[in-house]
Amino acid sequence: MSDAERGQLPESFRPVDDPDSVPVRDAATVALIRDGQQDAGIEVFLIRRAAAMAFAGGMTVFPGGGVDPRDAEAGADTGDWVGPEPRWWAEQFDATRSPDDGDVVLASSLVRAAVRETFEECGVLLAGSSSDDVVADPGIHEAERRALESKALSLSAFLGQSGLVLRADLLAPLARWITPLGERRRYDTRFFLAQLPTGQAADDQTSEAASAGWHRVSDIMASWRAGDVFLLPPTWTQLDHLAGFDTVADAMAATRRIEPVTPVLISDGSALRIEFDGSDRYTGG
Repeated sequence: MSDAERGQLPESFRPVDDPDSVPVRDAATVALIRDGQQDAGIEVFLIRRAAAMAFAGGMTVFPGGGVDPRDAEAGADTGDWVGPEPRWWAEQFDATRSPDDGDVVLASSLVRAAVRETFEECGVLLAGSSSDDVVADPGIHEAERRALESKALSLSAFLGQSGLVLRADLLAPLARWITPLGERRRYDTRFFLAQLPTGQAADDQTSEAASAGWHRVSDIMASWRAGDVFLLPPTWTQLDHLAGFDTVADAMAATRRIEPVTPVLISDGSALRIEFDGSDRYTGG
């Protein structure tokens, strides 16, 4: 892949005629990480999406997806929740102003969506029976996982009937990206960072994945440079950020100020490219 090609978007990302008519959906994505073997650096769990997927088909991404109306079922109630409360999350993802009640409910939904999507897409469950516990074998909840995926069950209902609490303290805020104006599907995506819980294993048992697995951050970035994988700018930027840490503990403890990033689509008449802060390194320019 040449530098010029790397800066261009694939054919599936064609601008719409009336970009203002495209609604922006809230979404949550989780960079799931673990320490590599023999001080090999951080490893990250990535999914190569099935080519037939309507959004980002064929791309290599973190687990995640859109916020579902069921994620707001519990509102801002934290009766099944331990760790930072929704208002704290609202402040982290919009540090420019004091969040109102609607922002707090949205923040709760985003955290729930992050936990739900991680369970649905790779079988990792960020929940436990108490603040000091995490589920040792999420496989015992495989039926509930499929019910969540089919939208027959909400996360709050699953936690309640299973006697579990959401472990918001196992997540950290990472970034916020908004899909550029002009794309056919637009998302306001909050990126979370999470460490793989001890004893759990991530899998590829989701219909959305062509393949999935663990990669050293340095290796996946090398594969991207070689043109073997396609990383959209938000994914590339978070991996580039994680490359600066030697251990999961350092990455999880880092303080970040989350500023929303909205790239800009630019057409030269023959190709479409994307520009954002740092895009010169993304394109190799």
